[in-house]
Amino acid sequence: MKDISKYQGIIPAFYACYDKNGGVSPEGVRALTRYFVEKGVKGVYVGGSSGECIYQSVAERKTVLENVMAEAKGKLTVICHVACNNTRDSMELAAHAQAQGVDAIAAIPPIYFHLPEYAIAKYWNDISSAASETDFVIYNIPQLAGVALTMPLFREMLKNPRVAAVKNSSMPVQDIQMFKAEGGEGFVVFNGPDEQFISGRAMGADGGIGGTYGAMPELFLKADALFRSHEMEKACALQYDINEIIYAMCAAKGNMYAVIKEILRIRAGLDLGGVREPLFNLTAEDLLQARKAAEMIDAAMARHLR
Repeated sequence: MKDISKYQGIIPAFYACYDKNGGVSPEGVRALTRYFVEKGVKGVYVGGSSGECIYQSVAERKTVLENVMAEAKGKLTVICHVACNNTRDSMELAAHAQAQGVDAIAAIPPIYFHLPEYAIAKYWNDISSAASETDFVIYNIPQLAGVALTMPLFREMLKNPRVAAVKNSSMPVQDIQMFKAEGGEGFVVFNGPDEQFISGRAMGADGGIGGTYGAMPELFLKADALFRSHEMEKACALQYDINEIIYAMCAAKGNMYAVIKEILRIRAGLDLGGVREPLFNLTAEDLLQARKAAEMIDAAMARHLR
């Protein structure tokens, strides 16, 4: 049976790191990677929604991955999201990711045009063919991509032996059970919605990939440990506190990832810049909200990490 241990655990989605001029900051990328290594997470998911991938060029996305790998290789599992809104660029990023030595590549469906499922399957398989020695992760996020991973499409993709996992960000946790059952022994499903981490694990998710993990990795690591030790009452209590923190991070006028970067500045001394327009950066009032969320994280750590 295939060893899936490298995919089991807490895998934060990597944040876009910018310099003062709004360009990708290699120094910021390396600092954030070192932060995740120090926190003891299982791996990182590079170039996804949290990485603002749809607002970055192919060259910028290569720069991000190269600098992540310079710090992470041998220390973290690295999954690189390579999807662009055209097949050629996606295949270029897939080939680059394999050359960098990532553990897996991932891709959402093509967005904007509503393509038939056979076209989506070809898009994913073409991307996979450009990294033919690397695991492929289907990223199911219908609320943003506008396309859901149906069971017929999933069965078609399972014909590709490189398809190793689904990153499931649909809201029904039942989807996790269905993909695990259909995928069979050794197939990996990641929980996507951070607010449902414990629910997703209970339905069979092997671990989680999440956009808020990086703001509070200690809490998600603890939640996973509580689940593994079958301390469900404590795990649920921690999940409730995590959710309140997420609601607080979403209460700002600015984008949630801008809030998280401010939290990382407050709690970890990381300067990762803002977010790239048209994402909205923080207002003066948002700085207070970010500090409130940071204080909530500290309070939750004091309650649960004893």
